[in-house]
Amino acid sequence: MSQIEYDPIKDRFAAFIRRSRFFRRVFYALLDMFFIRSWVVRRRLRTEFAGRTGLRVLDAGCGFGQYDRFLLATFPDIRVDAIDVKEDYLDDCRRYFAADITAGRITFRQSDLTTDTYPPDYDAVICVDVLEHIGPDVAVMATLRGALKPGGFLLMHSPSDRAEEDADGDGFFVGEHARPGYGAADLDAKLREAGFDRTDIRLGTGPLAHAAWILLIKWPMLWMNRHFAFVAVLPFWYALTLLPGLALMRLDVRKPAEAGYAIMGLGYRDR
Repeated sequence: MSQIEYDPIKDRFAAFIRRSRFFRRVFYALLDMFFIRSWVVRRRLRTEFAGRTGLRVLDAGCGFGQYDRFLLATFPDIRVDAIDVKEDYLDDCRRYFAADITAGRITFRQSDLTTDTYPPDYDAVICVDVLEHIGPDVAVMATLRGALKPGGFLLMHSPSDRAEEDADGDGFFVGEHARPGYGAADLDAKLREAGFDRTDIRLGTGPLAHAAWILLIKWPMLWMNRHFAFVAVLPFWYALTLLPGLALMRLDVRKPAEAGYAIMGLGYRDR
């Protein structure tokens, strides 16, 4: 996987939130609030897992462990294996989730999706905003299909093929991608080439959520990239923009998008 250009900002946040469990909880809450992908991924997982018990999930590219916290809090008897290429992020997760690790509910280990394989032990694999960074994406999709039990599914989320337009030509947001993103037909074809029997492709993040993203994410990230001291300005900025931004996101997510800046794909293994 390629180095992400905004990793220095992410690493600064990682250094800050590892100082205490409270900071990390606040950070998780902010991720869930500000990123519409978290809204749609969590909602879809609740739908897919409704009424099911004894689930085992592979989090392929766990990062800060945001979705692992959601899974453990929402599904009491779930088991999660979380993998990532970044050992420092994994160490932070091991500290935060120490009680859950001891209880046998979750594991964290370093793994490279482009070279490693996984046993067919999982009811679901989640892969959120990872595949756009990987050149051999179909091969990785096939690897993740191989990790599923019959009846299991892969849930992936990525920028759509409008991501370069979304970035308004700013390579800070898309320069590290192996591809700008996925179109619906393109993603469907790739999932089927990887061996999935059925797919469900949903576009999201329409114009209203795009406007919210500019206000709440894009501009603050660009400011902090120029100088991290801009973080001191953020409370005043969000005092003005948070409620309007969240309202735009809420309006956007209520209706299916015919075209959007993000895409979520599910691939099902029936046999």
